[in-house]
Amino acid sequence: MQMSAIPFGTTDWSSVEPTEHRGERGFAYWRTQVFGDIRVRMVEYTPGYLADHWCTKGHILLCTDGELHTELKDGRIFTLRPGMSYQVADNAEPHRSNTEVGAKLFIVD
Repeated sequence: MQMSAIPFGTTDWSSVEPTEHRGERGFAYWRTQVFGDIRVRMVEYTPGYLADHWCTKGHILLCTDGELHTELKDGRIFTLRPGMSYQVADNAEPHRSNTEVGAKLFIVD
């Protein structure tokens, strides 16, 4: 990832208007900022959330609250709790997320 032409700045995430994204079950609320080609998000999944698609986008993801299960298309499942992260490249391994209790995430992609 090349980061260029991004001046120093701060983000008050509470002032960024969330957008609602329906999953197969539940909702994801994204607070999104874009810096050049880099998208940075604070995402909150409601309890019972299940993604409605297999994602092939690369991410660096940090769980800040709750518990997130990420299933890879090959059947492996990984669980993130607060303070845990994962990283995956574009088009590397299709994945989808779900949570029983809800989760809050910081995502860079």
